[in-house]
Amino acid sequence: MPSTKQACDGLVRRVGYDPGRTKEVARALTEAQILPAGSPGVSPDLSPQHVATLMLGVAVDAPLRAVADTVREYRALRREGVPQGAPASISVTAGEQLDIIAEIAASGTPDAKALVAKTIIAVVSNWQEIALTDTIDVRRFSAGEPGRWQAYGHRKSVEINGGAFVDVIAELFAGDN
Repeated sequence: MPSTKQACDGLVRRVGYDPGRTKEVARALTEAQILPAGSPGVSPDLSPQHVATLMLGVAVDAPLRAVADTVREYRALRREGVPQGAPASISVTAGEQLDIIAEIAASGTPDAKALVAKTIIAVVSNWQEIALTDTIDVRRFSAGEPGRWQAYGHRKSVEINGGAFVDVIAELFAGDN
């Protein structure tokens, strides 16, 4: 299992994140107990899902003091138009979907990994939304009324290439398969 430092280095190298920001976001998420802390002299072991959470934390445009709460909010986003209390088969959250993508990237078949690598992950910062675009459709996870914020102003987002994310996961978890 990789350490937080290895995950940060992989995201910086493959996704193109700023090294200082990535390290500070990892620290903030660890202090908020979203990422594991490890113990004195022992690095924490991260899962693919933790790496996906770190990737999301660096992508959100929030001050460091608010990163942990913002990550929790983004991970809890629901698909557009799906009400609270909907059947589990259709009410997956954005965090659960990112966890599935991370698991496929870590231990999926080569064909499944190739499909995940074609996904574009867009994290919109001027309204809470995550859009996952692949070869089949666009899955939008957002807060509030569908389409409300899009009518006002421009869309400010960070887009993450799924291929780069798959490469990070493959690099970090190569010996775990």
